Amino acid sequence: MKILIIGTGYVGLVTGACISETGIEVSCIDIDEKKINNLKNGIISIYEPGLEDIVKRNIEKQRLHFSTSIKDSIDGCKAVFIAVGTPPHEDGSADISHVLNAAREVGRHMKEHMVIVTKSTVPIGTSYKVKDVIQSELDRLQSKLTFDIASNPEFLKEGNAVEDFLRPARIVIGVENEKAKDTLSKIYRPFQLNGYRTIFMDIPSAELTKYTANCMLATKISFMNEIANLCELVGADINMVRHGIGSDPRIGSKFIYAGAGFGGSCFPKDVKALIKTAGDKGYSLEIIKAVEAVNNRQKEVIFHKIMRHFGNNIKGKHFGIWGLSFKPNTDDMREAPSTVIISKLLEAGASARAYDPVAMKEARLRFGDSISYASDNYDALLDANALILMTEWAEFRVLNFKVLKRIMKQRIIFDGRNIYDPAEIKENGFVYYGIGRK
Repeated sequence: MKILIIGTGYVGLVTGACISETGIEVSCIDIDEKKINNLKNGIISIYEPGLEDIVKRNIEKQRLHFSTSIKDSIDGCKAVFIAVGTPPHEDGSADISHVLNAAREVGRHMKEHMVIVTKSTVPIGTSYKVKDVIQSELDRLQSKLTFDIASNPEFLKEGNAVEDFLRPARIVIGVENEKAKDTLSKIYRPFQLNGYRTIFMDIPSAELTKYTANCMLATKISFMNEIANLCELVGADINMVRHGIGSDPRIGSKFIYAGAGFGGSCFPKDVKALIKTAGDKGYSLEIIKAVEAVNNRQKEVIFHKIMRHFGNNIKGKHFGIWGLSFKPNTDDMREAPSTVIISKLLEAGASARAYDPVAMKEARLRFGDSISYASDNYDALLDANALILMTEWAEFRVLNFKVLKRIMKQRIIFDGRNIYDPAEIKENGFVYYGIGRK
C-alpha cells in the first residue's frame, strides 16, 4: 500500500515516519524545498525523541520518501493525509487556508479513487469543506473520479510522539461509509495488534473529539492551578491535595500538577478555537473561557512572587532561568510560560541568563541579544540573584548546593514546577518559592 502525507511539520512527519515503519510506502510533501532536502538526508528540524532514528531507518529501506510535488507523488496512493498547520487568527479561530489549499492540489492531480483524510486539528465542519474543494476541482476538470473523506485527529504528546503513535491509547477516525473505514482499518491494523482501540464515528464527532480532549486536559491544569493559589491563602499544600484527590479513580493522577501554566502548540490554540466555534453558534463556553483566563494569569504567578520578594523593584537584578520549552523533551517554545516571565523581567529592568537542553536555538530566535545564553544550567546562575525553574527537565531535578552557594549572588529559588523539596532547600540555607506550597 502507498499513502501520501501533505505537511512535514510535527504531526505530518511523525505520522509519515511511524506508518512507514509498518512496511507501508509513504511519501511526505512540503512546499519548503530546503526542509525537504534536509529530510532526504535524515536531517529533521524539530526535536522529538526517537524520530530522527525512525526517519533515517525508513529512508534507507526506501519506504519513506520526501518531495515538494503532490503531482509527482500521488499516483497509486490509496489515502492522502492532510497534516498542514492551522495557526490561530487574532480572534482565536483556526486558519484552515493551508488545509483547503492542500485539498485543492489533491483534487487537481488525483487519478483514482482514494480517501482524503484530515489529520490537522481543524474546526468542526472542515472535512466537509475539504470535500467541497476537491469536488469543485474535479468538476472544473470535468472528471468523474470519486473519493471519500475522513477525519483522523492526532493525540500525540510532544516529547513522546513516536511512542504515542506506535502504541496509541486510541485511534479516532470519522468516516462517511464502509469503504473509507476499510481503507483506514488496513492502514492502522498494525497498530492494533496489541489491543489498542480504533474508534470509528461520524466526521463532526471526530473533529470535536480532538478539541474536547485538549480542552478537558487544559481544564484539569487550570483547575489545579486555581486550587494551588487558594492553598497559599489558607496554608494548605497543593501536593498533599493532589495526592488526596488523585487516588480517586474518577479523577486520576494525570494532569493535576500545579505549575506556571500550560503552553505549547495545542492546548492554548485549541482552547481559543473551541471558544470561537461555540461563539459562532451563539453559545458561550463559560468553563473553557475560565480555563483560558486562569492560564493567562498563572503564567505571571512566578513573576509576581519575584516582585514581592524584592519589594516590587528588580531593576538591575540578574536572574538565571532553567528551562525554556513549554515542557520537557521538546524544543517547542510556543506559548511557553518562560517567554512571559522573561519578557516581564526585562520590562522591569532586570537581566536574565537562560539555559535549556534543546531549546536554545529557538530562544535566540525569540529573544535575540536581550538575554544571555548559558552553556549549561550552572553557568546560567553565575552572579544570579535567584534561580527561576520553568521547565522540569530531568537534569534539573537534583541540585548541587555547594555549587549554587559558590556561584549565586543570593540564595533564592523560584520553583515554577514544584519539583524541589522545600524543606531540603531551606535546610541548605536557601529561600524557596513554589506554587501552592507552604
